[in-house]
Amino acid sequence: MSENFGSPSSIQPLSIGNVVSAAVRLYRSHLKTYLKLALIAHLWIIVPIYGWAKCAAISGLISRLAFRELIYQPESVQTASSHVNPRLWSFLRVGFQVGISLLVIYLGLAIAGGVVGGLLGVVLGGILGVSAAIIGTIIGAIVMVVILVLGLTWFYSRWVVAELPLAVEENINGGESVARSWELTKASVLRIQGVVLIAFFVTLPLVFVLNYIPQLFLIKLEQGSTIYWIVYFISLIGSLVGGVFVMPFWQALKAVLYFDLRSRREGLGLQLREPPLQDFR
Repeated sequence: MSENFGSPSSIQPLSIGNVVSAAVRLYRSHLKTYLKLALIAHLWIIVPIYGWAKCAAISGLISRLAFRELIYQPESVQTASSHVNPRLWSFLRVGFQVGISLLVIYLGLAIAGGVVGGLLGVVLGGILGVSAAIIGTIIGAIVMVVILVLGLTWFYSRWVVAELPLAVEENINGGESVARSWELTKASVLRIQGVVLIAFFVTLPLVFVLNYIPQLFLIKLEQGSTIYWIVYFISLIGSLVGGVFVMPFWQALKAVLYFDLRSRREGLGLQLREPPLQDFR
């Protein structure tokens, strides 16, 4: 890009395309390191509690490594780990806090969307007759899905960088890290929603092939049969591989968003921005 990023007055938010592109470039340029960490993180998932904390911490580690690249101060995995590992349980707390919050919001939105969709079907049916009621039901279902998608992505966008402050900043705990994400994203929600949706569609083909297609085969197989367990095992391996490939991309994406938000709001590392941004924009 030709823009000059040498002064605060010239700082402009990265576009949706630039954020996704920067994440892809970070991912590709550190593919081996990020994939190795993602594999270790996913293997830890099988260990309850402590393993989940390790997985959350390693995902934060990937984001820290990506962020340090963006500010032109790269770290080794060992150096970054020395900052992340002491905060192991705080990363778990962030994951649970955001996960439970999104679950509660999902249930609330599902109820609200169901009520709105149902009322729409009843009203149209009462006014225009039975045939219109069917159309109204379909429209209501569409309205429910729209409410769910827009509502969930709005709230997720407010917490999308929830683990980044914990991974990057000093003297901060899990609860403060979540609150920091909420504060940083408050003026950029619609743009972040766009980033999240585009990133979802970018990763969807890989997730569909490795995670969902094997699940479809299981539906037609007799549970408990030999072929069922073979396909089930293939499905697990596919899910693992899909998760390993997708995690680093999302963590790099979060690092780019966090970098962009802090740069514009706080003038983060202005003297360091020009070299990396010429590469990643």
